Amino acid sequence: MGSFEGHLLSGFGLLVFSIYYSSLMSLALLRKQKMLKHLLLPRKLLGRGLVLQVSYEAVVKVVMAAFAILCEYYYPLGVNRLMMIDWKDPQRLFVFKDTWQHVTMFGFFILSGIADIVSQAKQASWSVKLERAGEALAFYVVALLMTAHIENKSVLEIRVHLLFVLPAFLLALILTVEIWVPDNAPLWILKCWMGLVLSTWMLQICEMYIPFTGQPWRADNPTDLAFVTIFFCWHLFLGLTLLITIYGLCSLWHCHYSSRTKTLGARYQLYLTESSGEELEKLNAEAVAQDGGV
Repeated sequence: MGSFEGHLLSGFGLLVFSIYYSSLMSLALLRKQKMLKHLLLPRKLLGRGLVLQVSYEAVVKVVMAAFAILCEYYYPLGVNRLMMIDWKDPQRLFVFKDTWQHVTMFGFFILSGIADIVSQAKQASWSVKLERAGEALAFYVVALLMTAHIENKSVLEIRVHLLFVLPAFLLALILTVEIWVPDNAPLWILKCWMGLVLSTWMLQICEMYIPFTGQPWRADNPTDLAFVTIFFCWHLFLGLTLLITIYGLCSLWHCHYSSRTKTLGARYQLYLTESSGEELEKLNAEAVAQDGGV
């Protein structure tokens, strides 16, 4: 979406997914799991049973991408960008290039969500590979279309979008490797880090539309161009800081939850021991009574 609202929606959505995956990754490392366990929708939703057991992120991925596509075509209200070719023009010119590029990207994320749903429904050994392949394809498309998106743009926009392509392409590469090595913890960490960098950089682009200082960015100024790269390096550090923070919070929660579970388990075992002792005493009394009667 080539607007402040579009970049804000996309950046916020990516940030939510990145934080979610970072939390799953942190808990998996703390629990020494070999696979990430996704949160599944309850089997009964709105009073009705689900045909398929799917995860929250698969549904959200499809819904958010579909909503973004509708916004691309019809936002702001009264606008219609659904047309691809201007048939009234004798030269049959293509129109709304940016819109169709964004729609294509969102469409591949819908395809990724559908792959997740099919994967989680089958519960087969190849299912995780299908999920990673769908996500990798979506980010390859993002990187490919963003390289074409910068045509006829200013030097500033070219620099900003190329720095956006870098983490998107690295994410696609990591997800590609995960197709064959899905249980590799360093890949989990790199994937979450690049996801956080990509989402925070998208939000940084929003600031370029409406600068906090009130002074617009100057596309022809070498100093502004230099600071774009500097800020991206800061986002690398910011993403790492967010990842460490999420891991720390998950570690605190895991320690608290583990200690509470151990306490409840000890109480439960003590209760069983006491109950079994009383039952043994009753059985002994009954045996003595029977012997006395004989």
